[in-house]
Amino acid sequence: MSERRHEGFLPGVHQIEGYGAGGFRFGGMSHRGSIIATPSGVQAIAAFRVEELDAQTLAPLFAEPAGAVQLVVLGTGGSLLLPPRALREVLRAAGMGVDPMATGHAVATYNILASEGRKVAAVLLASP
Repeated sequence: MSERRHEGFLPGVHQIEGYGAGGFRFGGMSHRGSIIATPSGVQAIAAFRVEELDAQTLAPLFAEPAGAVQLVVLGTGGSLLLPPRALREVLRAAGMGVDPMATGHAVATYNILASEGRKVAAVLLASP
């Protein structure tokens, strides 16, 4: 049975197969721009810089059932940048830890944790 693809959303947990040139490969397809991967699926987000991340941008995280995500791996682009304090507090209040790192490291970390069945999500900012 093939998976159904919805507007900007690919259901299910998917390994991130590649990244670079401003985008990502996953689920046999590619996307230019940033993405969020949750236990429910992968979808595009409209953010390219850490400063653009807020609770509204990350709404797919908060739409997950309570306890479905315990750790958010945050790929911040070409280098490690801390997310805004307000965002860290909102995630903490929702019971989610956040681990920021360069996007390349975040892709690898997310793939490992997701393959182990951990309660993880990834917010991956595209980098050139």
